Amino acid sequence: MFTKVAENLKKLGYQVTVFDTKEQAADYLCDQIQDTTVAFGGSSTLDEMGLFARLGQRNKVIWHWLPVEGQTKNETRMLARDTDVYLTSANGLAETGEIINIDGAGNRVAESIFGHKKVYFVIGKNKLAEDYDKALWRARNIASPKNAQRLGMKTPCAAKGDRCYNCSSPDRICKVLSVFWGAPMGANCEVVLVKEDLGY
Repeated sequence: MFTKVAENLKKLGYQVTVFDTKEQAADYLCDQIQDTTVAFGGSSTLDEMGLFARLGQRNKVIWHWLPVEGQTKNETRMLARDTDVYLTSANGLAETGEIINIDGAGNRVAESIFGHKKVYFVIGKNKLAEDYDKALWRARNIASPKNAQRLGMKTPCAAKGDRCYNCSSPDRICKVLSVFWGAPMGANCEVVLVKEDLGY
């Protein structure tokens, strides 16, 4: 499975690295990212890897989950636009190479598309699906309900935890969908694949 998706991602213009464990992947990222500015998208994957604290030892790091003192989460999101490096994960990754993310505020998908010198997608094996349709299904019906539950949202998917209800709740967190058919033109994107379950 990892061989196939890695090959397809490379054909679509991504750099690809594959690791057996999250610790190996974290060590690699800390070696690659030094003496620069870094922003994080909302990501349980990155949180589970302890990357914010580790990268903060050698870089200036920004994450709206841990807002800059005296600033709101949204103000911290705005600061992320000016960093050299952006890290995020994915809600679904097709073996054919499509990367899918669903977002509430839109900052995570926006920052992953344009404006940074380097973007890393860090993706665990649980995010993999056979094809685009199944990856999209996973993003909507597995990742989104779990994220809504994590955030304590009052949505049908959070209450039942079983699927997307395409609701109109004011707490709905799935507002924006991004699909990467390939690495954007001129972008420097790397997909870091980890052979462990990470995030939602």
